[in-house]
Amino acid sequence: MDDGQVISTATDLGGFLRSRRERLTPDTAGIPPGTTRRRVPGLRREELADLAGVSLGYYTRLEQGVSASASDAVIDALASALRLDPAEHDHLRVLAAPRRPSRPPVRRSVLRPAVRDLLGALPGTAAIVIDHRTDVLGWNRLGHALLAGHLDAAAPDSPHRPNLARLLFLDPHHRALYRDWPAKAQVTVAALHQAAASHPGDPGLERLVGQLALDSAEFARLWARRPVRTCAYYLRELDHSVVGRLTLHNETVTLPDDDQRLGLFHAPPASPSADALRLLENT
Repeated sequence: MDDGQVISTATDLGGFLRSRRERLTPDTAGIPPGTTRRRVPGLRREELADLAGVSLGYYTRLEQGVSASASDAVIDALASALRLDPAEHDHLRVLAAPRRPSRPPVRRSVLRPAVRDLLGALPGTAAIVIDHRTDVLGWNRLGHALLAGHLDAAAPDSPHRPNLARLLFLDPHHRALYRDWPAKAQVTVAALHQAAASHPGDPGLERLVGQLALDSAEFARLWARRPVRTCAYYLRELDHSVVGRLTLHNETVTLPDDDQRLGLFHAPPASPSADALRLLENT
């Protein structure tokens, strides 16, 4: 395979390495304090290269995007030196992997009829399906009422269907739903970073990130921090405009088609939140 047959995410790789290097303090890395004043907030490149056992020149090429990829051994050494957690380590591997050229995905994700039927067969549970861009592909009646009752329920089938990331940062109604909005925002940006690493060259995803970075200073700031950690389960504290405060279990299940994810919001039986969901479903 020649150089023209590999597409690299070297720029994103360098940015991620730089963000984690600047986050790590010399004291945390076990480096004795020096006698000269430090100009950088974290480790110097030469310090990280020494900790990882690679040459300064090689590490500099990685961070500057000159080198397109790195071996598993180098990635593991850098992850150890940077004190990355497992999720960050996995993300670094994805960023460092060479890419075969592929036509950017231009088609819209489509919800299978069986999955649409499943959404309607979940009484008492708010359900929604999104793709890797966080476009809403479908939701049941309760999912729509819980997450975006102020929007047209048929919107997922329209040319301009809702996008959860856009709603979270740009729609005050949706934003007000989350009592812990900063945590939800960080998880959403982390998911988009992982999607960008897994789907390089996706024009729809690039347009979404570009729009959010222009229209939301909060998004731009979070995006620059390059958060990674996500989870498939959360306990959501919500303030709904119709039924008030809710405490819901939020489970995320990955579907086998087109990186689609099924989100479920439910409450323990006979709890106040379950009663509120029932009321909302029948409103």
